[in-house]
This record gives sequence, structure tokens and C-alpha cells, in this order.
Amino acid sequence: MPSEIHLAFAHPNERAEATAPGALDRISVRDHMIDVEIGAFQAERGVTQRVCFNVVVEVQPVTGPIDDDVDRILSYDKVTDAIAAELAEERLNLLETLAERVADRILAEPQAVRTFVRVEKLDRGPGALGVEIVRSRQHPSASTPEEVPPHPQVVFLSNEAIISEHFGGWIDQLLQRERPLILCVGPAETAAPQASHPLAQRRIDLLAIEQNAWVVAARDARCKVVDTRTELDWAMRNDQICIWAPSKIVLDAVDGPSAQPRDALALAEWFATLFDVEDMLVITKDGDGHRTCPSNAIITFP
Repeated sequence: MPSEIHLAFAHPNERAEATAPGALDRISVRDHMIDVEIGAFQAERGVTQRVCFNVVVEVQPVTGPIDDDVDRILSYDKVTDAIAAELAEERLNLLETLAERVADRILAEPQAVRTFVRVEKLDRGPGALGVEIVRSRQHPSASTPEEVPPHPQVVFLSNEAIISEHFGGWIDQLLQRERPLILCVGPAETAAPQASHPLAQRRIDLLAIEQNAWVVAARDARCKVVDTRTELDWAMRNDQICIWAPSKIVLDAVDGPSAQPRDALALAEWFATLFDVEDMLVITKDGDGHRTCPSNAIITFP
């Protein structure tokens, strides 16, 4: 019987074998290395590092002959695809988050019963730094229907619209559409500080937008500043009006926007594509230049 200390440092396959709840088959993907941008430290942003994945999946044995049919088994591709899909979803700070999401995706496969996921950074020190988790499927026979994400109404407000006396009335009218409402803004008219490095300037410009978002929130208590996709999803399902604070989503995006924060309208258009929004509503003062965006519905006021 292997000791607990031995199992703590053993390969996930050995741990799975020692702790298997009954006769389960196992598949494994070992030493799967990918260059990834991940990490909570500033030094880990804008660069990639080697990350190693070791994954074991315990599956129910196939009943009857396999007949050499790949559709009857859990393919290794399902494991590597789960890793690739989560890495493509967004930039993450924590290995723990990545491991959890990979495990959840694997356990969504009908054959999977339990999975061991070990994720290690190989370039942050003289050894490997990582986490290992074990997750089980609570109800292997149950299937959860995929929830259809809500399609919000994304509205870009010019600075003139933010201070307009009609602001509250517009919010009232937009709520009558019975769609989740997300407001986007640009920076205030006050010039933002200037930095010599483009990455620093990008951060400053994003923060300038967020400062203006808080100005909007102060105008109407129904509006809440939101900066994560998780909170946005929750807010849309709970009828909360959101004002997008862009820094986290923009900086964590794997395929980020080509628009710079100074082009706030283009940045908002990129944000709208994350929700498959076909067009965006722009509320602006007549003649301020936003009429040049044909993909958007423009509402002007004198």
C-alpha cells in the first residue's frame, strides 16, 4: 500500500490507481507542454512560459466489444482539446483556476467519472511549481442542458449623453426593451497622464475609461460598474444594469482588441462582439463625430 506522502508526489496515474473507487478504466495525457501567458505577477504579463499538464481520467468500462471504434471511447483529443479550449477562453492568473476549468470540461464528457489534473509552471524557478486537483462527477448519468447565454443591449454613451438631462429617461426607455443592459463609455474630457511606454499608457487609458464609468454610476443608482465576465453574466440574468469597466477583460483576452483604449467606441464594439451582438446603440450629441460608425444604431440629441 503506497504511503500518503508517496502518493502526494506520485504521478496522477499512480494516485488514481491507488484510490480508484472500484473497477474503472483510466486514460492519461502525460507531460503535455504548452507555452502560455499566465500568472498574477506583472512580470508574467506580455510573456509566455512553459506549462506542463498531466491529466488522468477515470472512465466507466465500455460494455460490449469496442470494435476498434473511436466513438465508443473517451479520446485523448478530448483531454487536449479541453486544455486548449480553456487557454483560448481568456488569460488567467491562477493555475488553480485553469485546473478547475479543465477538470469541469473533461467531466462534461459522458464517459468521465473522475479526473486528476496536474498543472505546473516550469520557468518560474529551479523546479516545477504547480497544483494538482481531483474532481469527481456527482451524477454520471445526468445530463445538464446547456444554458443559452443572454443577448444584451450594449449602449455606448458619449460624454455629452452622460451629463444630459435626458440620461435617466433613456435608461427607463432601454429597460422597456426587456433585454439585459450594458453601458459603455469612453474617458472623460480631461486629458489622461502620458507615459513613455505603450503598455503603461494602455493601462492609464483603460483606467481613464473606468473613472468615467464610476461617474455614470453616480448618476443613477440602478447602474453598477462591472469588470469581469462572470459578474456580467450574473448581472444579466438578474436584471442589473452594468457599466463596463474594461481593464480586466481587455488585458486578460487571449485574442484582444486591435482598438486602442483612446478609441473608446471601437473598443466598445469589440466588447459587443463577445456577446454576439449584431449592432450597438450609440447615444451622442448631434455632430460630435460618432455618426461615422455605420454598424451602430445612432441616437442623437441637440
